[in-house]
Amino acid sequence: MENSSLSEASYQNGRVKTLLPAIALVGRPNVGKSTLFNRLTGTRDALVADYPGLTRDRLYGFAEAMPSPAIIIDTGGLIENSAGLSALMADQVQLAVDEADVVVLMVDAKDGLTPGDEYAATLVRRTGKPVILAVNKAEGQPPDESAAEFYQLGLGDPVAISATRGDRIELLVQNTLAVCPKSDADEESAAQPMGMPIAVVGRPNVGKSTLINRFVGEDRLLTFDEAGTTRDSIFVPFESGGSSYVLVDTAGIRRRSRVKASIEKFSIVKALQAIEDSDAVIVLLDACDGVSDQDISLIGLVLDRGRSLTIGLNKWDGLPEDQRSEVRAQLDRKLPFLDFVDYHFVSALDGSGIFELLESAKVAAEAAQRDLSTSSLSEVLKEAVTAHPPPLVQGRRIKLSYAHQGGKRPPIVVIHGNQTSKVPGSYRRYLTKRFRRAFALRGTPVRLQFKTSRNPFAGLRNRLTPRQMRRRQRLQAHRKRGGR
Repeated sequence: MENSSLSEASYQNGRVKTLLPAIALVGRPNVGKSTLFNRLTGTRDALVADYPGLTRDRLYGFAEAMPSPAIIIDTGGLIENSAGLSALMADQVQLAVDEADVVVLMVDAKDGLTPGDEYAATLVRRTGKPVILAVNKAEGQPPDESAAEFYQLGLGDPVAISATRGDRIELLVQNTLAVCPKSDADEESAAQPMGMPIAVVGRPNVGKSTLINRFVGEDRLLTFDEAGTTRDSIFVPFESGGSSYVLVDTAGIRRRSRVKASIEKFSIVKALQAIEDSDAVIVLLDACDGVSDQDISLIGLVLDRGRSLTIGLNKWDGLPEDQRSEVRAQLDRKLPFLDFVDYHFVSALDGSGIFELLESAKVAAEAAQRDLSTSSLSEVLKEAVTAHPPPLVQGRRIKLSYAHQGGKRPPIVVIHGNQTSKVPGSYRRYLTKRFRRAFALRGTPVRLQFKTSRNPFAGLRNRLTPRQMRRRQRLQAHRKRGGR
């Protein structure tokens, strides 16, 4: 298969798909950025991808409630002539804007136009990115009146919103998505099967590009960091062992030289885009550094999005035995929740162990898309309940009746019964392990959904006459005393 690289496109189930757009929320402090972030992502403590070592980090979330999915980036407040902590926050805002496709500049209708708003507008205008102006806290005011003075910023028509109440959020979303860049992939290429998409993610300099170069047998990923490009994940189709793959490299981009020369930053947006559009994810760790907090955050992102996972520990060949033992101990100590994931100790430089790593990713991806019959799932559930019955809740036994498949990628098992909302976490984990073992679901998260069956006699009490109700109560009391 001829190798080729595609930018601005990703692969979903073997087909080209547009990358999720990234939208950065910026503005001076206390204009409501976090409130809007939580509303768009539908969370209070949205998916957080932190960058250790920095005082004020960017927050990342998936806006799944929008007409088109997107990545939302929350940032700290911009302050003119900032220093110390504020300067670090300003650096984080700049990094978020660099990663974003569209910037939403937020201002406060109650405060009116301030010098801080003018400063923020000047900064975002210089980026050359599309900018949408959101006038927040406009509840109770006519939209035209609350937005009028902000035309002075020269950023087009402002959108008056209330992030707290949700007023005109839909209009803001429509305007924002309208200026998001479209994929360069044409319709013809979008219709062609390209192979199983597998993302390779990890911190800068762990060897992601070296690994992909070793897979394809040539130096393909040496010169693809173009200045000013943020959506620059590289897509490399190739074949191995009779199977077609599309490897997605998410190498970090360099910081601006004026910040600190030759130091690379980790691009969360590119990792999120690659994770979202892949069937499986290879998280590559640097064995020399051990398991870092950032590695754990990345793994958490993969699991939160329900993607299949395999882990490679690179640069293993140059590690002394005592350091190898320490790395293995770290894996057990820091990642005990990954008992369903395969670890591979590899060297991207000389190629040792890398194709076993690829095979694990393939197995995990196939497991995530496996068909599970209702009869088989129900039989496994029955065996699990017989071997270890659910606990009592207020003297009543939780009853689990049957199960069926509710989705793939990741596998979703829907379990029906009564009092299912009271199934404890420990019993959920027990059932998950039973299903995983029964169907060989290695490398993929498994999600359980519980549904309580409707009681056909619910509401009967309201339909009984007082005489019928007394008779029913006497009968129940008689049965409790052992009568017939």
